[in-house]
Amino acid sequence: MTRKPAGPVLKTDAPAQNLEEPIRPQVHLRRSNRNLAQSRKMTDEEDESREIQGKILGIRREAADSENATETVEDGEKSGKEGLRLAIEGLARMERRLQRATKRQKMKVEETHLTETLDQGEFKPRDEAATAGWKLRHQQQPDASKQPDDKDRAEQGTTIGAGLDPENEKQEASEEVLEMLERGAARPPPVNSHYLPLPWRGRLGYACLNTYLRSAKPPVFSSRTCRMASIIDHRYPLADPDQPEHATKNRPDKSKTADHELGVRFVQNLGLQNAADIVKMMRWNAKYGIKFMRLSSEMFPFASHVEHGYKLATFASKMLAEVGRVAAELGHRLTTHPGQFTQLGSPRKEVIEASVRDLEYHDEMLTLLRLPEQQDRDAVMILHMGGAYGDKAATLDRFRANYAKLSQSVKNRLVLENDDVSWSVHDLLPICEELNIPLVLDYHHHNIIFDYSQCREGTLDISQPESMERITATWRRKGITQKMHYSEPCPGAVTPRDRRKHSPRVMTLPPCPPGMDLMIEAKDKEQAVFELMRTFKLPGFEKINDMVPHERMDEPRPAPRAASTKNKKKAKAGANGKRKRAADEDDPVDLDDATAAEGDDSKTEVSQIPEVTVTALEFGMGGPENRVYWPPGMEEWLKPRKRQASKNNKAGKRGLEDGDEDTGENLEEAEGI
Repeated sequence: MTRKPAGPVLKTDAPAQNLEEPIRPQVHLRRSNRNLAQSRKMTDEEDESREIQGKILGIRREAADSENATETVEDGEKSGKEGLRLAIEGLARMERRLQRATKRQKMKVEETHLTETLDQGEFKPRDEAATAGWKLRHQQQPDASKQPDDKDRAEQGTTIGAGLDPENEKQEASEEVLEMLERGAARPPPVNSHYLPLPWRGRLGYACLNTYLRSAKPPVFSSRTCRMASIIDHRYPLADPDQPEHATKNRPDKSKTADHELGVRFVQNLGLQNAADIVKMMRWNAKYGIKFMRLSSEMFPFASHVEHGYKLATFASKMLAEVGRVAAELGHRLTTHPGQFTQLGSPRKEVIEASVRDLEYHDEMLTLLRLPEQQDRDAVMILHMGGAYGDKAATLDRFRANYAKLSQSVKNRLVLENDDVSWSVHDLLPICEELNIPLVLDYHHHNIIFDYSQCREGTLDISQPESMERITATWRRKGITQKMHYSEPCPGAVTPRDRRKHSPRVMTLPPCPPGMDLMIEAKDKEQAVFELMRTFKLPGFEKINDMVPHERMDEPRPAPRAASTKNKKKAKAGANGKRKRAADEDDPVDLDDATAAEGDDSKTEVSQIPEVTVTALEFGMGGPENRVYWPPGMEEWLKPRKRQASKNNKAGKRGLEDGDEDTGENLEEAEGI
């Protein structure tokens, strides 16, 4: 018995011997796997659909119960044309259905665009006048019962035809960006409170670098560093040990025998120079009412390195003790902030070991300052929790275990700060209360990362008594003066990534207690502090005057060189002598007399530029008029004016060659008048 096939089989109708008929491959229609084991007869509807499909492919199916097995070639050609027409119509219908489905999905996405919803437990601000942005963002909230569930959102995300048209993808991406910008524009300001901590009694500070002193000649700053290759190169003696090192003329000679101690001594000398400039920076701060500064972690380069590291007590004890003495004399608060790679919650063993070495280095540096008891207690080390590594609970467990292994001196100084990536205030506050670690509140970071269930964005919410009292208690238990960090996002920043960047200056004070030690983390450093002092008339603002562009009276100025004066006299004498001879050849002029006359004028001009002598104590201190403030965006005022005489001189020479009269205008342009 012959077994009947499970599915229909189509055969071509054209004779095999006809060479004019195009050879078409045998087509097997797709069969369902569900009924593969069962044989069934085709119904009338299936028979009709197979007939249509056969016409589309230009062939005709032979019926199973038919005895006529042949067809003419003309009928085959006619069926092929009809099948082509049906195929075109079918494709057109498919295209229209796809377009309609895509349009419906787009309309659904537009109608259900992402909006922030107001939870039942979300904080509602009391100060209505200060939260207009908050109202604007929540005034049109959809009904919670009509919000789509996770399944609906997943279905909406799978748009039919997505990815087929690159232009549609670009359009959807641009719409998403615009939507994000719109949500960011409706965000309330970072400081949404009418409260100002005035009259101000606390200390304002800046971090690590003084822009005015950094631009002095020679510069004063505490972040001199080097590359690791420089330490290795300086293990070799100088080409001329009796002369000072020079970048090109007296470099280390690698043909000589290397000495490890020479490389260590090189990097240690950089640290001593950095520490010596801290004294100048603190005296500069005290003159203008600043009594709070963060020491640079790069003060002693590579001190915590596993290979090139070194201890400070062996060579820097005396210098750091002098820094501490001046800090105690001026009432200066000094703190440090280890880098972002110092993480006690990391799952990597090598990161934990490097972090412990870095914390011990910072602790040794602060301990060697020999500060008075309260100032030494206030000299804290600010640390971030670091990455979350996909599991915050496991990260906190690792932090607990590694914190328990730290020395008591490091534990006494360690404080935690909320960041702008992973860890909010409410994430860190429980662990700080558990391990007796003070918490530094950073307002700028809080406006980016915060717990929606506990509070909302803005300083008004985090400054409520309930939260502030818990944060303050973490400091009070250890007897440390509380400090906070404040900065503002750059103007126009909307996305979280853009908002992480700090603005060059800040425009207001946060709603913190008026006796707070406030660290201003801004690009313009001490100028950002001056901006607040001048805006709110804080103590010491009357001492700060605007500087004159490109002129600093607190730097030594050498006398003009005699060689340049001599050249000017020769040029003027030669030119005047030629003009006089051309005017009257019969009456020759004594060139020596003309040179002498011009020389007297030149000496008079040079004497108008006096030599300025500045002592070491007055150097970089703003001069007698305290001109140290520069307006926002005018940092080029800190440096001498750029010379542009060469271009103007060429223009002047071209004018004289063309026969123009020298009226002195070219000279004025060349000198920048």
